[in-house]
Amino acid sequence: MSYAPFRDGQNPLQPGLIIAPEQMAQDLAQLAKVTGCIRTYSVGNGLDRVPELAGKAGLKVMLGVWIGTNRTDNRTQMETAIALAKQYPGIISAVIVGNEVLLRGEMTAADLTANIRYVKSKAGVPVTYADVWEFWLKNRDVYDAVDFVTIHILPYWEDFPIRARHAANHVDSIRKRMAVAFPNKEILIGETGWPSAGRMREGALPSRANQARVVSEILQLARQEKFRVNLIEAYDQPWKRMWEGTVGGHWGLFDAGGSRDLKYPAGEPITNFPLAKIYAAAGMIFSVLVFGVALLTLRRRPWSPRLSSWITVGLSATAGGALLGVAFDKLIVESLGVGGWTVGILLFGVALLSPIIVANTVMYGRSLPTFLELLGPRDYRTSSRMQTILGIVLLVTTVLATQTALGFVFDPRYRDFQFAALTMAIVPFLLLTAVNRSAAGKRPIAESIFAGTLALSAIYVGFNEGPANWQSLWTCGLYLLLALTLSRARVAQTQE
Repeated sequence: MSYAPFRDGQNPLQPGLIIAPEQMAQDLAQLAKVTGCIRTYSVGNGLDRVPELAGKAGLKVMLGVWIGTNRTDNRTQMETAIALAKQYPGIISAVIVGNEVLLRGEMTAADLTANIRYVKSKAGVPVTYADVWEFWLKNRDVYDAVDFVTIHILPYWEDFPIRARHAANHVDSIRKRMAVAFPNKEILIGETGWPSAGRMREGALPSRANQARVVSEILQLARQEKFRVNLIEAYDQPWKRMWEGTVGGHWGLFDAGGSRDLKYPAGEPITNFPLAKIYAAAGMIFSVLVFGVALLTLRRRPWSPRLSSWITVGLSATAGGALLGVAFDKLIVESLGVGGWTVGILLFGVALLSPIIVANTVMYGRSLPTFLELLGPRDYRTSSRMQTILGIVLLVTTVLATQTALGFVFDPRYRDFQFAALTMAIVPFLLLTAVNRSAAGKRPIAESIFAGTLALSAIYVGFNEGPANWQSLWTCGLYLLLALTLSRARVAQTQE
């Protein structure tokens, strides 16, 4: 397994960060129960102590040397690795000089080859280089310098993403292709695995169940075909989320928290939602609350509502109750930083408020307010407190939906699809406009601009993400529904 010791609040870019040996010793003792060898990526940040600690835990080490554009740092990394290889020859099974440095464009193949040959001449153990499999085919000169070929095969990150059920066969087919291209040396799969959380890429869905499936099928294949494989990675690395989004921090077989729990212990059922029963109970309570608000409104305004009004309440309560747990889970897992948490909390808040406020509004027989009634001149503003609250919820939902839609247009790679919370918020608005239509009048400019932006974004994102990505299709459908809702807004003629 790939091993990085960084826990919450720690990352390798922190100046002067040294991981305590006690922290690494705790990890290595745990990993020794599930693997016999670990792979590291650097000898900095205190990782030069790993061979010593791994030896005490009974582990072998494939020692990583991190090289890049800084020649001084490169030299320090290589000299440290050479010294460690000589000091711990029975523990360090190989030295990996560089990780995806060609992919990042930080070094030429000629310079990389020179570094590999230098370490190989002094380390006294096998030396290799690790990169995605395509870059080995593009830089065949590196092959002559290494003792064995270390390739990365990550089905999720392929240019054409692979579904989880096909991931193991994909890994095996690439391995066999590389064996034909480089016939005289061992092909080590240096990185492979599957993320347990994050956004879909076409048909590739990150989840705990899919991660367990992919890992188990690859390991079974490795035993049958008798090839070596290194899983990425031992522990979730939250610091990677700053560069790779939610998915970047969830490749570990163990959680990143203080307990460092194995995500799927042997013999236990695997679920993508460990708190599913609690979420279900909370969803039922929420549904009852929505119906309770509708009934309470009728007590204050006794009349016989139309069947369509109760259908609106029922569908709003059902959507909210069914997706409450999913929306909360996505809030906890996918929020990052002050900005991310702010957007996530606001979105979850309007998801909770929308069904409740709409239940009240539909029973009063009122329609969806326009933004002009909320923010326009005094003569246009509504005097109803509930209409004002509903208008605020609609405005926040619209702004957040537009922000996420434009994000998928201009910078989509690491963004998550907030389909659960958006469904809870948007569906009640759409139903309200269908049941209690706005008065005839002029179409407001603000709603028209938002509707057009959402509709165009939905069309582009849907084509860009592809028809296999159901998270994208669901989210784009919501953008279109919100656009339809906003397009039905009218300013009454009496207010003109």
